[in-house]
Amino acid sequence: MAAFNIQVNPKVQSVYDSYPNHIHPKIMDLRNLIIKTAKEIEGISNIEETLKWGEPSFLTKKGSTIRIDWKKGAPDQYAMYFQCTSKLVTTFRVVYKDTFQFEGNRAIVFPLDFKIPEPELKSCIKAALQYHSVKHLPTLGM
Repeated sequence: MAAFNIQVNPKVQSVYDSYPNHIHPKIMDLRNLIIKTAKEIEGISNIEETLKWGEPSFLTKKGSTIRIDWKKGAPDQYAMYFQCTSKLVTTFRVVYKDTFQFEGNRAIVFPLDFKIPEPELKSCIKAALQYHSVKHLPTLGM
C-alpha cells in the first residue's frame, strides 16, 4: 500500500476539544471514518484536515470538501456537511432516502442516538473525496 499523508492544521484539535463530552466521541468517529475511507481509495495519498467556517474539514486534490460539526443551536444532532452546489447530497438523498436524514442539499444529519450504518456512510464519503472524478457518473458511481 502506498504511503498516506494527513496534513493537519494544529488549530483543528482545539475545536475537537471544545465539543461536549457526549459529542466528542461521535465527531471523532466521523473523523476516523473519513480518514479510513480516504486511505482505502486508490489514487488518494494525501488528505488535508483543516478548519473551514470554524468546522473540522477534509480536502483531497480531486474531491469536494467534507465538514463535520455539532452546533449548540441543534444540540440533539450532529452532521457531516458537503458543498451545497455539488450533486452530492441530492444524490445521497436518492440512493439513501430511507437510511439517512438530510438538511437541504448540504448535510447528512445524525440524531445523537442514531447508529450510523458505516458501509452506506463510507459510500457517501468516497463519492465526496473523489467528487471531481465521479461527478459525471450516474449516482456518482455509488
